[in-house]
Amino acid sequence: MEPGALDLASVPRDVLDLCARLVSKGKRAWIVGGCVRDLLRGAPASDWDVATDARPQELLAIFPRAIPTGIEHGTVTVVRGGEHYEVTTLRGEGAYTDGRRPDWVEFVDDITADLARRDFTVNAIAVDPLDGKIVDPFGGRDDLARGVLRAVGDPLARFGEDGLRVLRAARFVASLELALDPATEAAIAPTLDTFRKVAVERVRDEWLKTMKARAPSRAFDVMRRTGILDVTCPELLAGVGMEQNKWHAYDVWRHGLECMDACPADPILRVAGLFHDVGKPSTRAWSDKKQDYTFYEHDRVGAEIAAPIAARLRFSNDEQARIVGLVRHHIIQYSPEWEDAAVRRWIRRVGLSSLQDLYALSSADARAKGRDVEADLGTLALLRSHVARVIDEGAALSTRDLKINGHDIIKELGVAPGRIIGEILAELLEAVTSEPALNERAALLERARAIVGARAG
Repeated sequence: MEPGALDLASVPRDVLDLCARLVSKGKRAWIVGGCVRDLLRGAPASDWDVATDARPQELLAIFPRAIPTGIEHGTVTVVRGGEHYEVTTLRGEGAYTDGRRPDWVEFVDDITADLARRDFTVNAIAVDPLDGKIVDPFGGRDDLARGVLRAVGDPLARFGEDGLRVLRAARFVASLELALDPATEAAIAPTLDTFRKVAVERVRDEWLKTMKARAPSRAFDVMRRTGILDVTCPELLAGVGMEQNKWHAYDVWRHGLECMDACPADPILRVAGLFHDVGKPSTRAWSDKKQDYTFYEHDRVGAEIAAPIAARLRFSNDEQARIVGLVRHHIIQYSPEWEDAAVRRWIRRVGLSSLQDLYALSSADARAKGRDVEADLGTLALLRSHVARVIDEGAALSTRDLKINGHDIIKELGVAPGRIIGEILAELLEAVTSEPALNERAALLERARAIVGARAG
């Protein structure tokens, strides 16, 4: 391997073969972009992209089965071994009127000209697949070594071309654990008008990618400093600098970030962690009795705030329900004095399927307070043990667990179908929650007759 070359041992054989085929047809090929960056970092690479001086129609001739995914911009997708690889003709670009894609492209033969159109120097590195020689005209390797994220060329121009790049800058600060170059950061605020043109679905996708970082808070700090959050989620900013109470070491904003980071790397769970206390700023009140701040019903208010945010960012219906439900139920005020019936009611209220999420969020919330962490984690452990015992005992936790159903009520009691059936079953479930021994067919039918009789009287 030549000095300054890259070891190609980690490059998939199919990628090298694809490049070799281009070379055999008299063309040049380079492996480019994020995969090269990750190889240089010693990190696993996922998406493998190839740049070539072959023109689009030549690509279709060389790879007859290629998918013309972006043929007008010079990109085809070659499928090898079930994997998809993008192959793109070297190009320069025109203006970005829509703030997302160039109005036109110009195909070129110079790899340096192609790299010049990319967003950040760490992504503007190419490698020759024949000898591993690195092409790095903008100092991306040095920036990686220094731990810096820097725009290629003029950052105002880069961000003015593609509005999504400012959000990608924030994401890369977290996912690559780099510091944002001051000039690059300074160019974000003046270009936010271009960012406003970006579809909310793309914003959501960047958020979800960010949530996979070890500490996604690094990205959200950038978003706050630069004004990105003013555009996407100003509701979160109300917690900046807002003092909490003696149980918390951080303001509402920092506590939310710490909670998000402490959650397992499940993107939706981390979104819920970020939002879990979004209701606190509007519910904060001073208590003379406690001589401290209180936040009564901030869970309910927070859920009401989180719901339109999740909808606005185009999370799926299931994701919205999960986020809002976790915000609504994140407060767990368990004590060892809880009777089994209280535990069963709590499970019914939050939903059996949400238990593991709530345990994870509650643990992260406790760690993010910065005070009395072990005591809170100990209480959570007691709750988990109590819940596990109640579940193991087979207690009825929904109407589906009752030993009778709506058909039985209709048949045995002569009740006409309608809403009353669900209401009777709900009353029976409440009775069984208090007295599990009542969950027997005869006892439930007798109780149901009493309910019907009371309604008739």
